[in-house]
Amino acid sequence: MDKKSGWEVMSEKELSEVEKFAEEYMEFMSENKTEREFVRASMEIAEQWGLSYSVFHGKTLGVFRPQGNPVEEGLRIIATHVDAPRIDLKPQPVLEKENFVLFNTHYYGGIKKYQWLSIPLALHGVVIKKDGTKVEIKMGENEKEPVFTIPDLLPHLSGKQMEKKATEFIEGENLDCIAGSKPAKVKENRFKKFILDLLKKKYGIEEEDLISSELQLVPAWNACEVGLDGSLIGAYGQDDRVCSFTALKAIASMGGGKRTPVVILYDKEEIGSTGNTGATSRIIEDIVIEVLDELGIEPTYKNIRKTLNASVCLSADVNAGVNPLFPEVHDTTNAARLGYGLVLTKYTGHRGKGGTNDAHAELVYEIRRIFNENNVLWQTGELGKVDEGGGGTVARFIAEFGIDTIDSGVPLLAMHSPFEISSKIDVYQAYKGFRAFLES
Repeated sequence: MDKKSGWEVMSEKELSEVEKFAEEYMEFMSENKTEREFVRASMEIAEQWGLSYSVFHGKTLGVFRPQGNPVEEGLRIIATHVDAPRIDLKPQPVLEKENFVLFNTHYYGGIKKYQWLSIPLALHGVVIKKDGTKVEIKMGENEKEPVFTIPDLLPHLSGKQMEKKATEFIEGENLDCIAGSKPAKVKENRFKKFILDLLKKKYGIEEEDLISSELQLVPAWNACEVGLDGSLIGAYGQDDRVCSFTALKAIASMGGGKRTPVVILYDKEEIGSTGNTGATSRIIEDIVIEVLDELGIEPTYKNIRKTLNASVCLSADVNAGVNPLFPEVHDTTNAARLGYGLVLTKYTGHRGKGGTNDAHAELVYEIRRIFNENNVLWQTGELGKVDEGGGGTVARFIAEFGIDTIDSGVPLLAMHSPFEISSKIDVYQAYKGFRAFLES
């Protein structure tokens, strides 16, 4: 296999397309930092391109173009997820402590907690008021707006803190962010009162309304180029919105194809794909029913099962690229590298392949063939050395429906950090590979 990077083997015309695609991707990522925002913007793209779609609770989206005979030929499915590690506000978040107002939080997903200290954070989400009105909040993204932050301890007083393991460096209950420090003209809880009055004035929100809210703290920076050569992209939430965006663009722009293409943007993957918006739900069956209905095929149990059993799915999720500072955690002969194309991952899981889907050899061959015939730059990859840890995707949950499934996605550095890094080459090749798969 060719070991040269995409920067070496791609033509000038293709590299120009890479830069153009990366610019569009970075703009989209900067604007859509929560699952609700991403789904809403994706619906707009689907409508623009005349695609059918089903939305589930505003957080999961199925996009499809009904064609062919799914009962006999199955579907071509790309399953991704649009949730990302973050800091959530608790149902009763407003605290007064040491003449500050803090937002009490509960982190979401697998994070290194210390990475979220002393960085600018923006507040995104929704609040449902007592009269049922939904209020959308997006504060800290405009340069003229205030941001939030979780203050770290100064090095002069952190002797004991520095002796702790990284997992104990800061406790989850201490990931509270600064919300304000002005007092109201009252005798008790004067700092908290000032912030609650501000929320009332700005959004019409009472303290009790925060119980029925979904508010998230996310990094308050835009996606940007990384490196003197601008070859890389740094952004929050690339796991797994990089695959979600490229899959969405693939189904929107695809030309041919005889089978019905489907792209599913799931929620809740980072916490086990649970709930009625995660991949453990029956959403995929609901989408099959919608497809069959639009094609005039009766959605009987038999037809649904035959459709699922005949389908093929790319579980499009990111993989770990070789980090030049920590190459020892990888088996470098079986590891993905940034700039070398879309990653094909036969299995994920933990240590002895625990919790993996482990795609059949016949399916690996079929995807290889599709990529090769369409000049897609691709590589293989595992999620680190056998005993280093590992991880999972939605693949095993999709496979439980009888669907042939394999993992494929973009390699990242600093995965699950507030600033993940991808290569422009790999982002573009993901789009190219996903489109080739949907058209196959």
